[in-house]
Amino acid sequence: MTLSTTTTALPGGTWNLGDLTVTRFGYGAMQLAGPWVMGPPTDHDGALVVLREVAELGITHIDTADAYGPRVTNELIREALHPYPTGLHVATKVGAVRDARGGWPPARRPDQLRRQVEDNLETLGLDVLDLVNLRLGNSEGPVDEPVAEAFETLADLQRQGVIRHLGVSNATADQVAEAQSIAPIVSVQNMYNLAFRRDDELIDRLAAENIAYVPFFPLGGFSPLQSEALSAVATRLRSTPMSIALAWLLRRSPNILLIAGTSSVAHLRENVAGARIELSDQDLAELDKIGA
Repeated sequence: MTLSTTTTALPGGTWNLGDLTVTRFGYGAMQLAGPWVMGPPTDHDGALVVLREVAELGITHIDTADAYGPRVTNELIREALHPYPTGLHVATKVGAVRDARGGWPPARRPDQLRRQVEDNLETLGLDVLDLVNLRLGNSEGPVDEPVAEAFETLADLQRQGVIRHLGVSNATADQVAEAQSIAPIVSVQNMYNLAFRRDDELIDRLAAENIAYVPFFPLGGFSPLQSEALSAVATRLRSTPMSIALAWLLRRSPNILLIAGTSSVAHLRENVAGARIELSDQDLAELDKIGA
């Protein structure tokens, strides 16, 4: 099956991750794995259909991690899309693995990171990874800890030619700066959405430096966003609250890239359509109060 990508129909335009141009509206593959991101999907063939629809819609930024499943989402991406369409770029993460109970124990020793990079290369069927984010902290959020040894390991792999670009995930502003002192970064991937806005100042700083900010859980994650103000704006615009939340993120700052995930083609198309919504100044004023 030959797939091609086109970016003209997607909301938000494009952004440059270093020398890679990607659509600001991307796709997060985490939900393709089984419950709690463990094991295979209930509908294997359906997952492949979703991924092929991602490419057909013109989305050129897919976010994944070998820890999802583990290995499940990477192998699905490879099965559905390899050889990858020209212009399609896959971002992945290292720094945490999975245990038998579904936990996310840190794995950031140099030997662990090298193994995770090798695993991502193998499961995705690539010789070079477009973007590798170093996942810091734990499942509860960022943790104030040094990042130098781990990030220097990834910078060394970048010099060896197996990683094109670097980023950090689940990081504090100080950790972002520490990583930047070691090697250039092209993205920061943290939890952020309409109601959870701890990184407002960081987003603005990164925008001034032409560095992407990629919110994970842009719709609230396992606890979907709930707000009377959000529902009121959605009703007025004859849309859904989730669509309004995505449209708000695209308006929040030009360096924000969306990686909303779904295991449904219909929901994927709904997300794309919803993100095209034009929000008025009044809409934005009402929505901004939610996370103030």
